[in-house]
Amino acid sequence: MAARVLDGEAVAKAIRLEVAAGVADLCARGMTRPRLAVVLAGENLASQVYVRNKIKACGEVGIDSELVRLEGSRDSGRTLAAVQELNRRDEVDGILVQLPLPDDANETRILHSLDPAKDVDGLHPENVGRMVEGAEGLRPCTPSGILELLKRSDIEVDGKRAVVLGRSAIVGKPMAILLLHANATVTICHSRTRQLAEVSRSAEILVAAVGKPAFVTEAHVTPGATVVDVGIHRVTNEEQAAELFGRDSRQVAAFREGKNLLVGDVHARRVAPVAGALSPVPGGVGPLTIACLLQNTLQAARVRRGLPAHR
Repeated sequence: MAARVLDGEAVAKAIRLEVAAGVADLCARGMTRPRLAVVLAGENLASQVYVRNKIKACGEVGIDSELVRLEGSRDSGRTLAAVQELNRRDEVDGILVQLPLPDDANETRILHSLDPAKDVDGLHPENVGRMVEGAEGLRPCTPSGILELLKRSDIEVDGKRAVVLGRSAIVGKPMAILLLHANATVTICHSRTRQLAEVSRSAEILVAAVGKPAFVTEAHVTPGATVVDVGIHRVTNEEQAAELFGRDSRQVAAFREGKNLLVGDVHARRVAPVAGALSPVPGGVGPLTIACLLQNTLQAARVRRGLPAHR
């Protein structure tokens, strides 16, 4: 039996509608629209695509946005200066620093310089601390989106055994904390974890954020588990496409026609017959990350206007 598909697109659409209603509510109160500033430094092509999608999404829900574009392969302190200027501007409610930054940028210093009230990625130490203690605050977008996906797909988290593959500051660590707050029993796995597949198979909810294409196979998944795939990678050759999707698949045919193919951290063709539910790539976690960015921007705007974080 094939796994149930966890439709991230549908959940993201629902969140966007809620954000649009929240923006309309601010306007009805005579308040200005939320405003998001995105800082894009360097020449990373994938980052440029992601930023375009975020700017477009803002417009669709009524959030004003601006792009601070810092071209060139060297940072030379420009990103820090841009963040400090945006911190001072009262009309800016949210600031997003698109990662990765150029090699010479001090990422930690830049992220720590953000005004925590405008940190819509939830990466400032103050927001991380509030997340750890369970206090109200801005949360990292991808883990927040995953919890929304589970909740709105009627996947019970309370009391479940959850395993997070990956310990990054952006996904793995905050994902584990948010699952703990949702009353799951959580294990984090990483490159030094012994008998990783065995540990992974203990999960009723498995979140794959290892950054390796098709790393998770049926050997990592217990029958009936919910598997959330955070990864996104481009398929680079036809043999890889055939192994991932099957030699006679429509995906291989599309690859031969020159179309781009994406794969996650999960080998979906091998995992789908085992798992109870599986998020697809694309169309799973990706749209939710952007939707929760919009959600965070609205939340930041409400708090900065003296309103409760949520309607």
